[in-house]
Amino acid sequence: MRRPTKYTMSARLYDVISFEWPVYRAGREAAFELLNLLAGSHVLDLGCGTGLNFAGLQRMVGPTGSITGVDASPQMLEQARRRADRSGWNNVTLVAADATALTGADLGETPFDAALSTYALSLMSPWQAALDSMIAHTRKGGVVAVVDMQRPVGRAAAWTPLAKLACRLGGSDIEAHPWTAMTPPLELLHSASVRGGHIQVRVGSVSS
Repeated sequence: MRRPTKYTMSARLYDVISFEWPVYRAGREAAFELLNLLAGSHVLDLGCGTGLNFAGLQRMVGPTGSITGVDASPQMLEQARRRADRSGWNNVTLVAADATALTGADLGETPFDAALSTYALSLMSPWQAALDSMIAHTRKGGVVAVVDMQRPVGRAAAWTPLAKLACRLGGSDIEAHPWTAMTPPLELLHSASVRGGHIQVRVGSVSS
């Protein structure tokens, strides 16, 4: 996974400059609601960055569950580790790896109960390989969630230039639409659309 260089250099500021609270937090919360994970679940967070998903996942999986965060940037993972340590989350494992070329050596052979990627697949090339890895490392009957971006629609289309600028600054391809490749590999697909359709959420089950 090739993260933009500025993510490496400004990892400590990422949570401030990423429009998390006014815009992108809504997509994460929509995904958590659709995932509705059981306590004790073991979750893969692909492209975890600074760990912005951790708090929401912890609310569901609890101390008996676990979170494995994967990111290509050691600096982003350093911030994720600080977040976990500050909160006392001892069930977080962080892996420095290319999400488009994951192997059992990176994640182990035991499949996860769920896999999640938020605003990360559209950064990757080829993102299809990362999505395939998410599915391959999730157990049969487990769930896979993707949160990513597109151009706003309807009345919100007026915000398209700002959305495109935000994606360009972050290194994302607003035209990638990685959630469109979740079918047919996944079943029982659930969806949500927030912030004027700019943020798309899809959650599906791995065929049993």
